[in-house]
Amino acid sequence: MNKTILLLLLITSQIITFAQKFEANYEEAKMPNYTLPDPLTFNDGSKVHSKKDWDKRRVEIYTSFESEMFGVIPQWQGTVKSTILSVKGDALNGIAKRKEVCLEFANGDQKLKISVLIYLPKNSKKPPVFLGYNFDGNHTTTTEKDILIPDSWVANKTEFGITDHHANEAGRGAAQSRWPIEQIISRGFGVATVYYGDVDPDFNDGFINGIHPLFNSKRDSTSWGSIAAWSWGLSRIMDYFEKDVEINARQVIVIGHSRLGKASLWAGASDQRFAMVVSNNSGCGGAALSKRIIGETVGSINTAYPHWFCDNFKKYNTKEALLPVDQHELLALIAPRPIYVASAEGDHWADPKGEFLSCVYASPVFELLGAKKFQAMEMPPVNTPVTGTISYHIRPGKHDITLYDWNCYMDFASKFFRIK
Repeated sequence: MNKTILLLLLITSQIITFAQKFEANYEEAKMPNYTLPDPLTFNDGSKVHSKKDWDKRRVEIYTSFESEMFGVIPQWQGTVKSTILSVKGDALNGIAKRKEVCLEFANGDQKLKISVLIYLPKNSKKPPVFLGYNFDGNHTTTTEKDILIPDSWVANKTEFGITDHHANEAGRGAAQSRWPIEQIISRGFGVATVYYGDVDPDFNDGFINGIHPLFNSKRDSTSWGSIAAWSWGLSRIMDYFEKDVEINARQVIVIGHSRLGKASLWAGASDQRFAMVVSNNSGCGGAALSKRIIGETVGSINTAYPHWFCDNFKKYNTKEALLPVDQHELLALIAPRPIYVASAEGDHWADPKGEFLSCVYASPVFELLGAKKFQAMEMPPVNTPVTGTISYHIRPGKHDITLYDWNCYMDFASKFFRIK
């Protein structure tokens, strides 16, 4: 038997083993019994009774997520320089002002550049701004011809014309259904987006590319993964927003879909400058409860994407019951700031009910801090948002972010921010 056949047999065996070990469960009846940690109970068993208590308890919860899941981010010792790459005063047929900003990170002789694409309503003064990553390049979010195409690594995607891990003109505007920029501008909001691979390429490269090498730090079991890197990048964009006289940095809504929804949640938990957080179909490692073990599990996500989290998180593969925290506590770390969690009816992998239940079980923390309790105990019908400081909806369809979702998020933000 030749080496090629042996290799194919080994790969096939590994795939079968993976499928058997992490076969997805989608049935509530097969869900194990589980006990969720109480966000309002200290590790020593004492209870949280006040905001002062919560400030201490919050540190306990955050530290657990940091050391056991997302990873600890080393202290940044480098510099960040911003440069305006382009400005267009009559973008999108005259309704918006557009600019592209380069943020250059440097530490010694190591450098990294990311490009931030910003649209602001032309006749609005310092509007609230949605900030989120895109998957394939800023140029995919709009058909405008002069948006820069990234030269960093991108995942191959034949429908975008990507076959060699390099973005190209064929992808221009290909993701605009996920980025209804004209509608967002027409509602009085700004929108800013960045290609997430500029900050850290989304493949298991041993952290030799992207932002990680610029920290010059040794890695251990608590070292940060890609999701923490993407959240760190969002905070550095916030640093820039605080210096941009056209942007109200007090009204920035961090938003993300899927894995980038996980990043938006961790960014919102880590950086309290974000005024509002939106999680769209973020699933396992995002808004969905891990201990339910429905759809994507800790084991399956760590096996498929070993670079997303710190190595300590792998201790909980098939052992979710041992997790010291669960995702309702990630939502609680955002309290009392507004948060919106959204699911899709056909997105069983992301466990919509688990995302909903995180809202339910995070609610006591929001209530303690003066916000109204989450206004549902049972899953709502599709297209029937539950609104409040914690908001939630489930819509028909698949794993995606749609105009319906965006309209719900804009309706939500309009309740908290004044649109001038």
